Amino acid sequence: MVSRVIPVDPFDLVLFGATGDLARRKILPSLFHRFQIGQIDAQSRIIGTSRSQLDRAGFQDLVASAIREFGQAGETGEDDIATFVQLLDYVPVDAKGDAGWSALKSLLRPDVVRAFYLSVGPGLFPAIASRLSSCEIATADSRVVLEKPFGHDLASAQALNSALRAYFKESQIYRIDHYLGKETVQNLMALRFANSLFEPLWNSTHVDHVQITVAEKIGVEGRGEYYDRSGAMRDMVQNHLMQLLCLTAMEPPSRFTPNAVRDEKVKVIEALEPVSLDNIARGQYRASPGGAKQDSYLDHAGNPTSTTESFVAMKVEVANWRWAGTPFYLRTGKCLRARESEIAVYFRDPPHNIFAGATGVHGNVLVIRLQPDEGITLRTTIKDPGPGGMRLTSANLDMTFADSLPEAGRPQDAYERLIMDVIRGNQTLFMRGDEVEAAWAWADPIIASWEQSGDLAPQAYDPGSSGPDDSLLLMHRDHRRWRGIGT
Repeated sequence: MVSRVIPVDPFDLVLFGATGDLARRKILPSLFHRFQIGQIDAQSRIIGTSRSQLDRAGFQDLVASAIREFGQAGETGEDDIATFVQLLDYVPVDAKGDAGWSALKSLLRPDVVRAFYLSVGPGLFPAIASRLSSCEIATADSRVVLEKPFGHDLASAQALNSALRAYFKESQIYRIDHYLGKETVQNLMALRFANSLFEPLWNSTHVDHVQITVAEKIGVEGRGEYYDRSGAMRDMVQNHLMQLLCLTAMEPPSRFTPNAVRDEKVKVIEALEPVSLDNIARGQYRASPGGAKQDSYLDHAGNPTSTTESFVAMKVEVANWRWAGTPFYLRTGKCLRARESEIAVYFRDPPHNIFAGATGVHGNVLVIRLQPDEGITLRTTIKDPGPGGMRLTSANLDMTFADSLPEAGRPQDAYERLIMDVIRGNQTLFMRGDEVEAAWAWADPIIASWEQSGDLAPQAYDPGSSGPDDSLLLMHRDHRRWRGIGT
């Protein structure tokens, strides 16, 4: 099997915030790789904008350096870089003023798709959208791409959506969540809806519970001031983990179209039960106890009295016919034992054990690994080889993408897929406005309950651990255990 590259038509992509960290680390190297393999036509144009007073040559040098530093090893040949930077141009633009907009307009062509990537803070979204409209830069077929956060709560998300819809139709707005661009996340839909093996079992009759984990080894150093205003709930649960929950729990859409898929995701969010404080564990990493020095969250945030959580775990119930009685356990945190993201579906034990006296009988577990080592593993129970009776043990059916599909090359970065979908006009892997608002409507009462509880301090946990003890108790009282992080 060979990965098939389908070229996209020539386009003009305007990248706001083109000198920023996200553009340098992710967006520009992703565009380079898509060009390198032949998906981006040489007639396409990538126009960078920011407040920095660069000229075209200066921006080309900046992009070339970013590709060398952040591009995939072995894929950053100097000839390819030199060819790619010829697609680039640059205009200094004042997002809230008049400077640069006329010059930007003069660079755009009338006969190609125009995409505007807003790699800037959300406070600038309305101002840029307004200028794109008033300066007649955006056309009826233009696309605007937005990075999270999409608001800080329901009210701010509604205000942001309203401001954007004053200038763009919903069909033109692409709210990006890079988790949806991961190959394994997309394979979750293929696994469920392109096979007859799992979907008949994908319900509360056969599934005991589901664990969704997004663990990070690093702390919040370098972004502590921002993170302290959001916390794990706003930064991760309300968007990334919510998307993984939706794709796991959603009903099969009638067809694989953007709105049909997103309709089913919204239904999942609207079916979520309110979560009580008893079903939530909050944590905040402390300084490491001796040995290699690891500063605490309070040090990284620069706020010695902060009650913001760097870890959250919760038990979530989906109140519909498919999932009633099957809990979803969500867990995410900083400074944990390893960097790991996965969805683990625990199937129920066999209803009757015919192997009297045999040990080792337990249910199957399907694990969808997002990072690292993207792949899918199914735990099965088999006979332990050897004579002397029926002894049972576990064995994994393992498909690691890098090993199983070497012909397809390295897994592409999520941004590569998502940016190309913007150019194609495919919104399947992007969040719709009502989906964002539904997620905030569910999350806001949880955050409010913490603020009103009177006991705001998250439980401390050691760096390099699996999180606070309360998260373990959350599972133990249900006679379940978390999967080990990094095992």
